[in-house]
Amino acid sequence: MTQELVSLTIIMAVAAVSPIVAQLIPGKFIPQTVLLLAAGAVLGPYGFGVIEVNDAVKLLSELGMAFLFLLAGYEIDPKRLAGHQGKVGLLTWVVTLGLAWLVVTFLPFFAKQGINGVATVIALTTTALGTLMPILKERGLEGTPIGDAIISYGTWGELGPIIAMAILLSTRTGWQTMLVLGAFLAICLICATLPAKARKTGYRMYRFLTENANTSSQTLMRLTTLLLIFLVTISALFDLDAVLGAFAAGFILRYIIPDGSKSLEMKLEGVGYGFLIPVFFVVSGAAINANAVAGRPTLLVAFIVMLMLIRAVPVYIAMSIDKRNNPMSSHHRVTVALYCTTALPIIVAVTSLAVKVGTMQSDTASTLVAAGAITVFLMPLLGSVTYQVADVHPVTAVREIAHTPSDWRTIVREHAQVRMLLHHQDRLKRMAETLGMLEKRDALGKSRSELVERAQHEIDRQLEELGLDPQRTAQLPHDYRYPKN
Repeated sequence: MTQELVSLTIIMAVAAVSPIVAQLIPGKFIPQTVLLLAAGAVLGPYGFGVIEVNDAVKLLSELGMAFLFLLAGYEIDPKRLAGHQGKVGLLTWVVTLGLAWLVVTFLPFFAKQGINGVATVIALTTTALGTLMPILKERGLEGTPIGDAIISYGTWGELGPIIAMAILLSTRTGWQTMLVLGAFLAICLICATLPAKARKTGYRMYRFLTENANTSSQTLMRLTTLLLIFLVTISALFDLDAVLGAFAAGFILRYIIPDGSKSLEMKLEGVGYGFLIPVFFVVSGAAINANAVAGRPTLLVAFIVMLMLIRAVPVYIAMSIDKRNNPMSSHHRVTVALYCTTALPIIVAVTSLAVKVGTMQSDTASTLVAAGAITVFLMPLLGSVTYQVADVHPVTAVREIAHTPSDWRTIVREHAQVRMLLHHQDRLKRMAETLGMLEKRDALGKSRSELVERAQHEIDRQLEELGLDPQRTAQLPHDYRYPKN
C-alpha cells in the first residue's frame, strides 16, 4: 500500500505542477496534457522508475480514461450527429478508414514493421476529441465555427474507432459479436429511456434527485458515476473495451440532459480533470519506452506523417467540397484538419488491446503511443499557427511592405490591429447571441444587448477607418480586404 501511495503522490504532484509550468511557457503553446505525458515517461518504469504502475494506479488510470471519454461523449449533441455536418463527418471517417486499410495492407513499410493489422488501421483514423475539448476552451475556439467543425468531424474520429474496436478486434465470431453489441445497445437504451421519461413526466423520484443535486447527497453526481461505472463494468463482462462503455455513458447523459447542466458539468470536470484524468495521462506516458522509441525513429515519423495524410487530408478535402454549406477560408479548413489529427487515447486503448492479444509488440505500441503524444503537442500548435498567423495575411503584408518599405511599421501595426478587431468582433457576435437568448428570460438582457451593440458600432467605425468594409468582415470566413498602400 505504501508504494501505491508514493506513486499516486508523485503523479498528483506532476498534475499540480503541470498547469503552472504550462502557464509560464511563453506563448502557452504546450498543452498540459503533453507535460503530463512527458513527466510520466521520465518518471515511469522506463525512466527514473519513481512511479510504479501497480494494480491500484492502473485502476485509477482506467477510471481516468473512463471520465475522459464520458466527458467526450457528453460534449456530443445528438442533433449535431444527425445534421449535415455530422453526416459529412461520418462519410469522411469512413473514407479515412478505407484509406488506412489500403495503406496498412499494401504499403510494404508497415509489413516490415510488423504492424499491418487492424489495430494500426483503427489507430490511423482517430481524433482525440476528449483531449481536444480543454484545448479548444483554453484557446477560445469553443462555440466558434472552427470549434464546431472540429467537434463535428472529431466526433466521428472518436466514435468511429470505438465502434470499429468493438467489431473488428473482437475474438468472437461475427454473429456472436453482433449479438453482444445488440445486448449492450439494449442496456444503453434502457439506461437512457427510463431517466428521460422520468424527467419529462416530472416523476417524484426525479424531483428528489434534482432538489438534492447540490446538497451533501450529490444525487445527480452519484447517479452519473454509477452510470459510468455500470456501463464500463458491462463492457468488461461482455469482453468489450472500457472505452465503449464510458463513451456510451457520456452520450446517454447528454440525451437525458439535452440542455446540459452547468452544476453537474463543473463537478464532473472537477473530479475528472482535477484528479482522475491526469492520472490516466501520466500513466499513459509511463508506458512509453523511450529507448524503444529512440530505436525506431522511422516508424515514429512515418506514423505521424500517415496520420496527417489519412486523417487531415480527407477532412480538408471534405470541407472544401462542402464549402457551400460550411463556408470557411482555406487556412481555417487547414486549422480544422490539423486539430482533427490530434490522436492519443484511442491509440493507447487499441495498442494495449493489441499487445494483450499478442498481435503487437510492446516496443511497437510504445512508439505508436509516443507518436500519439507528439500529435497532442504538434497538431494544436500547427493549427494555432494557421489560425492566428494567416488571419493577418502575411503574404499581403509582405507585398505591401515591398511596395512601400518606409511604411513597414504602419503596415504591420494595421494588419495586427485588423486581426485583433476581427477576433473581438467574433467574440461580440457570440456574446450577442447569448444575450439575445437571455433577453427573452431576463429584463436585464436588453440593457446588456445595448452594450454589445455600442461595442460593435465602435469596432465598425475603427474598421472603416482602416479602409475595411464591416459588412464583409462580419461574414465568416473572414473575407475582408486590406487598404491599398
